[in-house]
Amino acid sequence: MKNHEIDYKVYGDDIQYVEVELDPDETVISEAGSMMMINPSIQMETIFGDGASTGGSGFMDKIFAAGRRTLTGESLFMTTFTNKGKSKEHVYLAAPYPGKIIPIDLNRVGGEFICQKDAFLGAAKGVSVGIAMQKKIGVGFFGGEGFIMQRLTGDGMAFIHAGGAIIKKDLKAGEVLQVDTGCLVGMTSSVKYDLERVPGIKTKLFGGEGVWFARLEGPGTVFIQSLPFSRLASRVFAAAPATGANRGEGSSLGGLFDMLGGDN
Repeated sequence: MKNHEIDYKVYGDDIQYVEVELDPDETVISEAGSMMMINPSIQMETIFGDGASTGGSGFMDKIFAAGRRTLTGESLFMTTFTNKGKSKEHVYLAAPYPGKIIPIDLNRVGGEFICQKDAFLGAAKGVSVGIAMQKKIGVGFFGGEGFIMQRLTGDGMAFIHAGGAIIKKDLKAGEVLQVDTGCLVGMTSSVKYDLERVPGIKTKLFGGEGVWFARLEGPGTVFIQSLPFSRLASRVFAAAPATGANRGEGSSLGGLFDMLGGDN
């Protein structure tokens, strides 16, 4: 066991947080802005990269490791929380929007898990957070919302977050699942994934489902989310009033626009 061994408990229903219990000198890492509260004996520190490098690694190794994270749109820095006390203490990490927190025991999934670039919430120190490189370059650049994936490696606990309801699918060898790229949360490394074009020009232009979907082939486990944050944000943006003007609620013209837009 090279990763710190941490205990945890997830609280809440639609808006969740995870309580991580740390023994003395144990550490958990998280994305910046995930912390909700900590005990006084917890020392918080901002680090370059994910802190998974050993003491023998050079500065350039840390540069490359952090650089890979920028390709996924994440920060170069992460936050560590270390218990400097003499008894068990707790760190509380909160989900960024309504959905579910999914605990992943990397030791039970072959030491590796692939997830959406914005799904990672936190992990035991020692878990490496990098980019999942694709042999087909088109998968990374044309995969639509969120299809540049992150690779979590190690033998400790990791926590990912997804929006809405979560579906866990266990695929048999050769079983195929087609998923909207934004709805794919993560999968075990044994799952083969690629992109396929949405068939039909009318479907591409007017179907509202994008040009690509993810093709997942088992064996392995896949997690699907019902509400990607990008979909939620686009609806909120569309419903927001225009600058300096009301969108039309309360007026007959606004009601007509609502009906045409499918709100009524």
